[in-house]
Amino acid sequence: MTHMERVEIIARGDVQRVGFRDIVQKIARDLGISGSVENQEPYDVKIVAEGQREVLNEFVQALRIQRGAVQVRELEISWTTPTDEFPYFKILRGEWQEELGERFDVASGMLNRNMELSEQILMVSRESLSIGKSMLDRQDKMLDRQEKTIEEIRGVRSDLQEYMNKRFVRIEGEIGKIKKAIEELGGSCI
Repeated sequence: MTHMERVEIIARGDVQRVGFRDIVQKIARDLGISGSVENQEPYDVKIVAEGQREVLNEFVQALRIQRGAVQVRELEISWTTPTDEFPYFKILRGEWQEELGERFDVASGMLNRNMELSEQILMVSRESLSIGKSMLDRQDKMLDRQEKTIEEIRGVRSDLQEYMNKRFVRIEGEIGKIKKAIEELGGSCI
């Protein structure tokens, strides 16, 4: 049987009012650890977790989050003896007004980020549209050039056909004269 341990962590950085506790709870549940996470005045988050040492090390590494509004700058870590007080991992919440305010802050942050992303997508879409229009203009010019080239080729073919027809008529006339001359000399033309 593996030895259980306890780690107590103070997370510092942008960790309050950004949904960090929810992320911590999900990581802990995914790893099968028990414990708790709660805001700690004024700006930090306290995390207590119990489980196998290897899993707790993985948990600690997963907490070094640097994405979106969550920016964990420092983890103060201390290892202690497990108390087995937690049946599962939970978020310890404050007064409902504070929690509601935090949820609004998280939602506002997500909405702002969504608006930023939407503006970026709109800029990229406009750029793509501009590139698309430019490509269509180039394609139109190429098609115009192709049509002119095809017309020139048709003209050359028509000129060549007319020239060849005149040559054949002249050659047939020459052959006719040669036949007539041979017949006049008393020869026969088959």
